[in-house]
Amino acid sequence: MFKKSYLLVFVAILMVVSLMAGCAKPPVAPTTAPAEVEAPEAPAAEESGVIKVYGAFATPIEEPWDGVIHDALLKAKEEGLIEYTYTEDIGYSGDMERVLREIAEQQKPQLIMGDAFVNEEAVRRVAADYPEIAFAFGSELGPVAPNLAVFDNWIHEPAYLCGMLAGGLTKTNTIGVVAAVPIPEVNRLVNAFIAGAKETNPEVKVLVSFINSFFDPATAKEQALAHISAGADVLFAERAGVIEAAAEKGVFVFGNMSDQNEIAPEWVISGPVWNMTPTVEYVVKQVKAGTFTAMDLKDFNMYALGGATLAPFHGNESKIPADVLAAVTAKEEAIKSGMFRVPIDEAQPAAVN
Repeated sequence: MFKKSYLLVFVAILMVVSLMAGCAKPPVAPTTAPAEVEAPEAPAAEESGVIKVYGAFATPIEEPWDGVIHDALLKAKEEGLIEYTYTEDIGYSGDMERVLREIAEQQKPQLIMGDAFVNEEAVRRVAADYPEIAFAFGSELGPVAPNLAVFDNWIHEPAYLCGMLAGGLTKTNTIGVVAAVPIPEVNRLVNAFIAGAKETNPEVKVLVSFINSFFDPATAKEQALAHISAGADVLFAERAGVIEAAAEKGVFVFGNMSDQNEIAPEWVISGPVWNMTPTVEYVVKQVKAGTFTAMDLKDFNMYALGGATLAPFHGNESKIPADVLAAVTAKEEAIKSGMFRVPIDEAQPAAVN
């Protein structure tokens, strides 16, 4: 009897539960979409092994000085070491500070590189206001802690070798030099070139003129033509525009900053070459490691660390007297081994030397 009663109760309970389940309302879809899950942020440049670099150049990058820095940064970009963008032809009329502040605020790079010559105060003011950004600029002044490193084109060593070659090549015993502005970094190249010319040819006369600009090819060409009219049969193109004059008049010429043989292959013998790659690689590694130091990067721009070289002759060595070429080769080895130091003379050279 009790078993039958329990069975009836159990069946009744099952019926009630089934009825309640059938009457339950289905779940209502939400009236608003669920919050979107944010995608993870892309890793910062330094986390992915690539740092963000901005180039700030006072002149057009076709001007060899800034062009050398630009080329080294492009190389680093191609090798996957950096992200790289740049602004060129900023000038010297006060725009550098504005441009640098815009770069710092809008682009937020880890490193800004460029040239500070004639814009020294502007660069230093901006660097002081953005201590979290590394600044590495070409400068004739010193570094400033914690974030402004400086460099320069210490290519007086190959300039000396070019002078030796020029002294051996001239037939008129007159050489012409056209340079930018008589500041220390320009003067030391010209003086080294003159000293080299005097080593191989003590009787040589070296004519020197300045165009008072870092980039004015038309004026440089005019000055070069004036030197040729005065008897120069070999030229040193410290600035752009001189090689064109040499090619027109058929005289030998030495380029500057980069290998410029392609401008006039028959007449460009060689030239001092500035290689910024060692400097760029060192600075990029520092920034990436978080160890950037405000320092003078001078040594990375000299022969010993590959920052300075003599441009290839491209077959034109056959035009150089054998004894002169042998003397230059020996002197180059002495410089590389530290057995000879090219004198550093930053005084303004005379018009006639």
